[in-house]
Amino acid sequence: PAPARAPRARAAHVARSTTEGTKLEAREVANKKAERRRIASSPTFFRTHGDFKEEHAVVQEKMLAEMKSNLLDAMKEGTFETTRGEGNAAVTFRLAQEYGMCWGAERSIELALAATEKYPDTRKHITNELLHNPGVNNMLADAGVEFIEKTGDGGKRFDTVAPGDVVILPAFGATLAEMQHFDDMGVTTVDTTCPWVTKVWNVVDKQVAKGMTTVIHGKYAHEEAIATASYCDNYIMVKNIDEAEYVCRYMLNPTPEGKEALLAKFAKAMSPGFDPDVHLAKLGLANQTTMYKKETQAIGKLFELTMIQKYPEDASDRFVAFDTICDATQVRQDAIQEMIQDANVDELDFILVVGGFDSSNTAHLVEIPHDAGKTVYHINEAECISEENSVKHRLLNGDVVVERDWLPTDRPLKIGVTSGASTPDAYVQDALERLVLLKAAISAP
Repeated sequence: PAPARAPRARAAHVARSTTEGTKLEAREVANKKAERRRIASSPTFFRTHGDFKEEHAVVQEKMLAEMKSNLLDAMKEGTFETTRGEGNAAVTFRLAQEYGMCWGAERSIELALAATEKYPDTRKHITNELLHNPGVNNMLADAGVEFIEKTGDGGKRFDTVAPGDVVILPAFGATLAEMQHFDDMGVTTVDTTCPWVTKVWNVVDKQVAKGMTTVIHGKYAHEEAIATASYCDNYIMVKNIDEAEYVCRYMLNPTPEGKEALLAKFAKAMSPGFDPDVHLAKLGLANQTTMYKKETQAIGKLFELTMIQKYPEDASDRFVAFDTICDATQVRQDAIQEMIQDANVDELDFILVVGGFDSSNTAHLVEIPHDAGKTVYHINEAECISEENSVKHRLLNGDVVVERDWLPTDRPLKIGVTSGASTPDAYVQDALERLVLLKAAISAP
């Protein structure tokens, strides 16, 4: 059994300041892949469990205490369903067949915790949230990790980092400019980048070598997409099929007015000096690993057909796509799809999705049941469930709202449950236990 966890303290992190920050620019290099490898070969650059062998036992004990859930483990070993309470207070939870924290996220947490153990007396920083999960980031803050402050001008307070400090790179990765900056400073770097993200960068490297512009299916403000873009020569980001169609329409019917409109629409989502008349002639597709796979596939097909229509003679040389949606993201999307397609889905009162409000992969787990017409609540922590029978949850449009009287008092409940790939099982258990207590307190005898 997992050791008892101490209550998680609330901690401030990733503050945003109105003061002026630093916007790093990468040095020009002949080969960005070679530059990454050069930096990673430094004796003060650590990125594997083998670099922290002495800390392994302590880290595993912390992971067991903080991350694991006896409740979810028992459900998974059984029928993926359990009932707590009796009569009108009864709550039945039906767990998705695949859910929760992926090995990449777990690996990132382990490496970050190992850094806190290996360097207890050294100042430690992290360039962004480690993962999009408030509990995980609070845990690191409580362990003494300082989150580099973001500034209102789009920069960061890199001046708070000094030579000899430890800098943790998050699961989303870091830009080439950041890697060069910390390498120049002589800090100790602990790289927790998810290997699936690195896989995307390797795809981008191949596209760059072929002189291709990279079309990134992602969100231009997302840390992972920003990092991926830094390894491209030329890129444009599309967040959905509608934006992809916009670009393709221009490709098939370019006009001066259309060019001006496209440059304005994608001003924050394209490489400096981007010229659609030049840079849309030879394309490679990559993506933010947490995007909705079916949409990525549709975007790839759209660009492929556009290329065939525009360049029928050599379209195959002008477009290439690789599947870089991570396996963990995909199987969780498939599992929630299976839940809502199950013959007994109408037994469920609603589906509860637990994961960070700014987590892209979690948002897609919400989107699937929502688009199927199912009631779904997205919470980021147990504290979203109030003893006043209300729930604070995030809508698909990003608004966070409070719904009152959300649980019935006169009958039992059945709830579908899943969680994002950066959500520890223990945080899901916290939410379910809180829900059971609330239902018992409000239910009529």
